[in-house]
Amino acid sequence: MTEYDIAIVGAGAAGMAAAIAAGEAASGSRLRIVIIEGARKPGAKILVSGGGRCNVTNQVVSPKDFWGGPRPTIRKVLGAFDVHHTIEWFRQLGVRLKLEPDGKYFPVTDNAQTVLDARLERVATLGIQLLPSTRVTRLTPRSDHFEIGLSQGSPISARRVIIATGGLALPKSGSDGAGMSMLQRLGHTVVPTTPALAPLILGKSPDLGGRFSEFSGASMEVRLRLRRNRRVIAELTGALLFTHFGVSGPVAMNLSRHWLRARLADERAALQVTMGSPALSSTEAADHWLIQQAAKHPRQHLATILATLFPDRFAKALAAELGDARTLAHLTREERLRLAGMLSDLPLPVTGTRDYSHAEATAGGVDLHEIDPRRMQSRKIPGLYLCGEILDVDGRIGGFNFQWAWSSGHVAGWAAVERD
Repeated sequence: MTEYDIAIVGAGAAGMAAAIAAGEAASGSRLRIVIIEGARKPGAKILVSGGGRCNVTNQVVSPKDFWGGPRPTIRKVLGAFDVHHTIEWFRQLGVRLKLEPDGKYFPVTDNAQTVLDARLERVATLGIQLLPSTRVTRLTPRSDHFEIGLSQGSPISARRVIIATGGLALPKSGSDGAGMSMLQRLGHTVVPTTPALAPLILGKSPDLGGRFSEFSGASMEVRLRLRRNRRVIAELTGALLFTHFGVSGPVAMNLSRHWLRARLADERAALQVTMGSPALSSTEAADHWLIQQAAKHPRQHLATILATLFPDRFAKALAAELGDARTLAHLTREERLRLAGMLSDLPLPVTGTRDYSHAEATAGGVDLHEIDPRRMQSRKIPGLYLCGEILDVDGRIGGFNFQWAWSSGHVAGWAAVERD
């Protein structure tokens, strides 16, 4: 049985970050490190992220950008390897980053392959062995090591094991939840999973929100509210994109995890999603705005005024709800209040979300309470470390999930060496 000091299961963003951190921390100590990867080629998620550009992190990252486990725990992990560490780390890997106006960092090449190649090159330089097309079939803790069964070749042993097998999002990349099942068998608690960062599916109806296909391709800045039994449980703003099946874009994808978690918590709960202009927080505010616009532009067509808030196609459809060729001055109070309600809280008939194949992340995973955030070590099994998407942590769109991968991976890699 081949013996290793550290075995990393999974060669995704978190796994390779952990391997590189361990290799650098172990420099000169001749520790034997191996990465076990189920896919033939590692890094599939890196290559498709950010439209193939790889949004590696964000200018400002805080625990408020994440959901799932307790924020104090997330804060400790992010603080141990923050954005500044990440930028410097990429510089040392030979990857120059650029900051875009929306706060996102991308490689200057605008090519995710740059990120993957730099990481693979560093892994090779550090002498870390990579076993592709190999799955872990068995993980057995012993008194001073772990026995690891493999899908091909003989079993191996390792004194420390880092699990970074990801969640369930983008299953074509190899994310199938096997790591979670393995850890559950070893006694860890797995918070039930759902897709996260997935487009929302809408039901068709004669109502404006149910006629989404008419606006396919139209993008706008909106505020989305999610109510459960009439109480607002999530409110997000950002860009929304109408599609042939519903709505996508950052704000819709960020809201998806909240809709799914609410449905998971109570299948019978009455869930409602509404869309409105970010500038008009309530029906009262929208009505006040309409009165102001009527005073300023008494003869201007209603659709023209609404086009200052929404794209032309959608503005015209809104105006048509109250009759064609109308001006604000000609609306009755009842009509104006109805329009104000649509501007602040237009119902969107959400019936669900796209599945894991179209999700960018996984909500749920191994309970973060069972992990020591200073080391990413299991509180249940000494010598076992966890990092990345396998944990009950999911961030919003904008490079936050990658930052969690880099941060948690580095902490796990360092700790696995420091224990020696």
